[in-house]
Amino acid sequence: MKFNYVAKQLSTVKRLMATTLLCMLAIAFVWQGAFFSNTSAMAAPAGTLIAYDDADRAQDKAGRDAGRTKNFIDDTADKVKDAAKSNASKVDQATDNDSPIGRKAKKDAATIQRRASEDASRTKEAVDNTKNVVERTVENIKDAFGQ
Repeated sequence: MKFNYVAKQLSTVKRLMATTLLCMLAIAFVWQGAFFSNTSAMAAPAGTLIAYDDADRAQDKAGRDAGRTKNFIDDTADKVKDAAKSNASKVDQATDNDSPIGRKAKKDAATIQRRASEDASRTKEAVDNTKNVVERTVENIKDAFGQ
């Protein structure tokens, strides 16, 4: 019997504490103006100018990074081509002149060089596409700010 009495009292105390906390939070929000604030004062032109400058910097960085990436792609393609030539030369030197293995090595080297060039051009095109997407997005953001 006593257990039910204690449980009922605790339930009442919990409900009273929850109601008090809720009322205090409501008063604090109203006091600070969280529900009734004037949002038109938040649209200051200074913030727009900062975002506009950041957008310009983002576009410049996208262009610089794309250029660096293209140079890296060209360097990598050149290294692959050089390695293919070197390997074909080593195979040719190790075998008799005009042997089937030597011809196969030269043919494989030519295929590797061609594919390296194709892969490099496709990758550079993808870099350009990505850079263009970034620049278009930045332009859209600038247009959204109205500048």
